[in-house]
Order: sequence, then structure tokens, then C-alpha cells
Amino acid sequence: MSHPWSPGAVTGIGSLPGTDPREAATLVLGELPALPHLPELPARGPGAEMIGRAASLLVELPVELVPTGWRLTAAPGRDVRRARDDLARDLDALEEAATGYVGPVKLQVTGPWTLAAGLELPTGHRAVTDQGAVRDVAASLAEGIRTHLADVGSRVPGAALVLQLDEPALPAVLGGRVPTPSGYGTVRAVEQQVVAQILQDVLTVGDEGARVVHCCAPDVPLGLLRDAAADALSVDAALLTVAQYDQLGEAVEAGVSLWLGVLPATTAPSLDTARARLDELWGELGFNADQQAASVVPTPACGLAGSTPDQVRRTLAVLRDVGASLLDRS
Repeated sequence: MSHPWSPGAVTGIGSLPGTDPREAATLVLGELPALPHLPELPARGPGAEMIGRAASLLVELPVELVPTGWRLTAAPGRDVRRARDDLARDLDALEEAATGYVGPVKLQVTGPWTLAAGLELPTGHRAVTDQGAVRDVAASLAEGIRTHLADVGSRVPGAALVLQLDEPALPAVLGGRVPTPSGYGTVRAVEQQVVAQILQDVLTVGDEGARVVHCCAPDVPLGLLRDAAADALSVDAALLTVAQYDQLGEAVEAGVSLWLGVLPATTAPSLDTARARLDELWGELGFNADQQAASVVPTPACGLAGSTPDQVRRTLAVLRDVGASLLDRS
């Protein structure tokens, strides 16, 4: 399986601190030249965080912000317009910073199950409790992503687009651990086959580029993500268990790229610690060291919105060193 990024490439998860999209885009293009991404700046407030940002992409499914969160409604609220304005400014900044750029560009969008777990129905229940609503949300999201990809492609004509679906709530959806709005109960578990099919329906919208699913929660359903046609699996390396190693090995053998979070977002990054974590895992999987650069994309463990700007620069610099060390072995 071929990928648009080169061996030794590294990338970020998506979110960064601050509120200036031009500063963020310049940082990403400068620090992650082999696999830059569209920055997300949740510090701007409602609509810039993952649920509101994805909800703003929905086509013919209006939402509004209520005291308990984002809710499907009859007419879009003003917060949706603000979210769309924020995204437009982000794209303007990316277009400016990526002038003349040729190579992969990653776009992050909240996946259908995490979005359905975060959205409320007009009744106040989670959208994930109603399979008809989930299908509507997924179809609307897919159409919105298709338009989003086309927009970015026209703005950055040299880009090979990489679609990343963020699904931190996926294990909770499968395990029946999504809390109800009251907080006193949980939503009924959804069957794995249903989860995989809807995830695939949205993921394959990006059929002309690479498709990544990111989940930084424990108990990532690696087999399900492969069944959903993911070209790359993005996970926190510290949360992987020995029981998952066989699935990781099978993924690598099938040409699926492993995007491994090896630098924690909240502590000082260490090149030696990150390389040791990668080497230990790779050794457990039984592959040769010279295969790492082509099979692994090092990343932070999760988003960097909670870091300071100086911490972000240090993390990305160490990340590049990790990628270069893998490339030296190939």
C-alpha cells in the first residue's frame, strides 16, 4: 500500500494553543514540512472545538449551541455561523502559508460516532441512541467532508490530501459507556458491525487520498478500524497493550501505516524516551529496524492545545528528530 507521505515523516494530531490561524499555519508548515496539517485552535471557544467544528460541516442538518452542548435543531444558530467563519479563516491561513507547497496535507474531522455521541437530539438525548439519526448525521457529515476536501484541494493545488477522522469516543460507543445528558446513566452499546460500516461510509469519502483514523483512548478497536478501510491507524503508543500486538503486526504486514503517539502532550518531550518506546514496540512486533521509517509516522500522543507555544515548538522539533532517526536506519 503506497502513501503520499515519505519515510521518516512526522505529523501533529491537529490542535494547537492560541487563537491566531496565520501564526498556527506558518508554524505547522515550517515545523512539519513532510506532513503538515490544518491547525485547530479550540481556545477560540465554541465552534472551534471538535464537536462544533464538525457540526459546522453538516449539510442540511442544522445545529445550535445550548447550555448542555450542541443540539440538532430546525434552524442553525449563530454559533454555527461563527464556527464556519473560524474554519474559513483557518483555510485562508493555510492557503497563504502553503503557497507553492507540493506534498501531503492532513485534514482532521471528528468522526461520525464521536460526533453522534456528542450531539443531542431535539429531545435532549444523544444522537447515538437513535440509529436513524446516526445514519443521517453520518451521511450529512460525509457530504460536508467531500465539500471540505474539494475546497482545500482548490486552495492548495499541490496537496495530496490526507483525511483523518478523530474518534476518541469509539471505545465508549462500542462498550456502552457514553454518558447520558443527565450523567446518571449510559447509552446502550452499538454493535461492532454497525459501527464499522458507518465509519467506512464516511472514511471512504476521501477515496482519492489516504485515510486515517485517530483514537487516543484506551482499548482502540484496531481490527474494526482496518475493516473500515483505514490506510493508517493513529494511536497513543503508551495505551497499547500486549493483547493488541498481533493486530498491529497484521496491520503492518497489510501495508497499513502506524501513526504512533510517542511524545506526551503535557510533559517535556524526550528524544531518547520516544525512540525507546518505538524500538520496544517494534521489537515486540518482530519487524526489522530498517522497516520502521516506511511503516511508522511518529506523532504527539494527542493534541497540543493545552501546551504553551514554546512547548509546542520543542515537541515538534523532537518529533522531527525521531523521524530522522528512523530514516537513518532504513
